[in-house]
Amino acid sequence: MDKTIIAKSSALAFSRPFYQGGLINRRAVLRSAYAQFVFLVGGADHDQMEKMRQYLSALTRGWNVQQVREIVAETLHNLIDPIIYDEAASLIEQHHAAGRDVVIVSSSGSEVVEPIGALLGADHVIATRLQIEDGCYTGEIEYYAYAENKAAAIRELAEVEGYDLTECYAYSDSSTDLPLLEAVGHPSAVNPDRALRKEALAREWPVLVFDRPVELRRRLPEFSAPSRSVLTAVAVGAAVLTAGAVWYATRRRRHPSA
Repeated sequence: MDKTIIAKSSALAFSRPFYQGGLINRRAVLRSAYAQFVFLVGGADHDQMEKMRQYLSALTRGWNVQQVREIVAETLHNLIDPIIYDEAASLIEQHHAAGRDVVIVSSSGSEVVEPIGALLGADHVIATRLQIEDGCYTGEIEYYAYAENKAAAIRELAEVEGYDLTECYAYSDSSTDLPLLEAVGHPSAVNPDRALRKEALAREWPVLVFDRPVELRRRLPEFSAPSRSVLTAVAVGAAVLTAGAVWYATRRRRHPSA
């Protein structure tokens, strides 16, 4: 999702409203800003992403789940709506028009990914989840949507929904998503990091450049945003940074060809 659908890290984009809500201090905001810079300029390798995952998951320890849901719901449009790639929005439209489901697969927290998925009309969302006890995050990860876990998750979803993976499309910016890209018949690299670009060129996969962030409501005048109550209902999980991916799935029983 990050650098594939939106022009920033979805998790780190919320650092300022989390600070304003008293969840993090100024030092954490500055550290998040630096992580955002590193992520956007050069991506992050496995070790860097693991360090950020550990830092951000530990940071959430003790956060009130309901407060996080409300902050995300209240600030989603101001933060995310203006940074959605026009190219990604067009692809979503095209795949939906062709009868394909849109599945967002992201290592970012479900409290961020699920509302963005609702905003874009995604049919399914796979995202990282943190453990919750007594209405607060424990700082431990319940499910980490990363690397091989992403590929396993889409295979499981394909089995349930009847998708033919050889007819499915996947888009990602990160080499850590190679297992997911290898699992489908139509992989593409979008704004790829160096390692993924090298792999894509060697395998003759399409390499796409998305560079036109656009405000969704201006791009689609008829766009009707989900209500705050809906966004609050789907805003669950924890703020965990890593790269994301988009997966367009063709149902083999409904659409035999893509």
